[in-house]
Amino acid sequence: MDDERTRVQEFFTARAADWDARFPDDGPAYRAAVAELGLRPGSHVLDAGCGTGRALPALRGAVGPSGVVLGVDLTPAMLEAATRAGRHRDGQLLLADVASLPLRAASLDAVFGAGLIAHLPNPEENLRELRRAVRPGGLLALFHPIGRAALAARQGRQLTPGDLRAEANLGPLLAGSGWRMTTYVDEDARFLALAVRQD
Repeated sequence: MDDERTRVQEFFTARAADWDARFPDDGPAYRAAVAELGLRPGSHVLDAGCGTGRALPALRGAVGPSGVVLGVDLTPAMLEAATRAGRHRDGQLLLADVASLPLRAASLDAVFGAGLIAHLPNPEENLRELRRAVRPGGLLALFHPIGRAALAARQGRQLTPGDLRAEANLGPLLAGSGWRMTTYVDEDARFLALAVRQD
């Protein structure tokens, strides 16, 4: 587990300074994905693996000034980049691991995870930890601003049957972690899976 944490931190530390510049046109996709959560003013939401905080402005806009927005990331350099971009004004940034969140049980209405699932060392266990922090009936959004095939092409690789984000794999993975998938979209322009916490 520590080796995997170190690998993730090294990967993102090396890319933190120019992360936003590499993906300058993702804002509308983030806003659309956040809108699909249907958050209400006053809601409590976590951006899990928030990186440079690109979802935080949309999350703050959805929950309003009375809501709570938290951004959790494992990599200090990513949180520093989020602060430099001014996104700390949209949500509280926490250096923490989604495998062990510093949050009370059932304290959140929703979790947003952009590009998260590919970096989870133990996906079922980690999704169970996110479930712990969400109230019964609360929501989880797993998002990427491009679909699986487009992402694979960008990275110069082929899609494989074992891809966690494939619908046939993700549905059972979520179910085994206490979530029920309600929406699955995998298009060139976006990937989005929504799930509701089961009791």
